[in-house]
Amino acid sequence: MGGIAAAAILVLLSSVVAPTLANDPDMLQDVCVADSTSGVKVNGFACKDAANITAENFFFAGISKPGMTNTTMGSVVTGANIEKIPGLNTLGVSMGRIDFAPGGLNPPHTHPRATEMVFVLYGELDVGFLTTSNKFISKHIKSGETFVFPRGLVHFQKNNGENLLL
Repeated sequence: MGGIAAAAILVLLSSVVAPTLANDPDMLQDVCVADSTSGVKVNGFACKDAANITAENFFFAGISKPGMTNTTMGSVVTGANIEKIPGLNTLGVSMGRIDFAPGGLNPPHTHPRATEMVFVLYGELDVGFLTTSNKFISKHIKSGETFVFPRGLVHFQKNNGENLLL
């Protein structure tokens, strides 16, 4: 009978402990510039040899340029991610610029492994997200204001006014 009780405790402990271990591992090096040519992709891309990294691996000028908003949704996202900035590899962060035409929409979407923060550079924006208990949280934000969308929740942004930069 003691063996069954011990097994039950072990199963109980493993079901309690397992969720606390479900996170991304810590980095083991200062930087891991993506080597997209290697074909290996485990927790990001394989790392370039440290002797071959340069400042250009950590730089991207693309966010400084407005995007064309003559799309179906009236918006365009310019991402600053690992494909554009190889030095972001394994850091768990990215950035983007969204340009909206009047009435433009960044349609409902989610980021399962990331929280998103929006900063309005110019204009006004309607933003919102839906919680897992179906509560709708929304706000109208203006130039200089920020809004956060918690990780994994469906969210959107809509420009009900003029041309807008984020």
